Amino acid sequence: MIRVRDLQKTFHAGTPNAVIALRDVCLEVPPGQFVTLIGTNGSGKSTLLNAIAGAFLPERGQVEIAGRNVTRSPDYRRAREVARVFQNPFSGTAPALTIAENLHLADLRGRRYWPWIGLTAACRRDYQAQVEALEMQLEERLDNLIGTLSGGQRQALTLLMAVRARPKVLLLDEHTAALDPKSAAQVIRLTRRFIERDGLTALMVTHSMQQALELGDRLIMMYHGRIIDDLPAETKRQLTVDDLLEKFEVIRQAERLTPELAANLSRQYR
Repeated sequence: MIRVRDLQKTFHAGTPNAVIALRDVCLEVPPGQFVTLIGTNGSGKSTLLNAIAGAFLPERGQVEIAGRNVTRSPDYRRAREVARVFQNPFSGTAPALTIAENLHLADLRGRRYWPWIGLTAACRRDYQAQVEALEMQLEERLDNLIGTLSGGQRQALTLLMAVRARPKVLLLDEHTAALDPKSAAQVIRLTRRFIERDGLTALMVTHSMQQALELGDRLIMMYHGRIIDDLPAETKRQLTVDDLLEKFEVIRQAERLTPELAANLSRQYR
């Protein structure tokens, strides 16, 4: 479903502030696989998601979705195939529109219609049932402006909007990081439910090591723009949070060691 080949991205290239965000990254994600990504700040996790979404043009490499080369396709041309949920609960929705209008807008993703055209009584009944399943007590508030909702309520609706069109790829960029623990837990339950129900191909960036271990079929670790480990579900289930933290600490130490000692440490902890 997703194939990334030799992807390279440098921010502020040619200046003293140049940062290599992706260093020849290669990744393949088969259809229906749920992948979690972890890494330190600046490791390239969000940049990788942005590359898949089409937020920028890489200076080298290729991105394929469902067998089609989309490297040079901007994000709006990938909107029917790629859905995203961001860290900020107030991104990804239109705050001046109602809940119903936002859901209808999601249904019309990629089409040339105004969002209120076709917002029939049947649509509203469908939206009410979908919103009720979120368990956020919003099913009787379809005419409320979405900008008046709490962060948790808005993020749950954003997730629902992202999956309604059955995208080929769902990208989740720390989508629970800004929520209180109760709301975060509910959004994670919904995330798992939607991905399993629709068999979505999903990549989820998280800073929560516990989420990374508990969710998904595969765990990818990134550091300084590279994928440094790629763990299948059976390996992931045997790890603890302390194991993951130790892996990162070993890598940090290896940067200050000779190549020979670094190689020995790498072999020891693999």
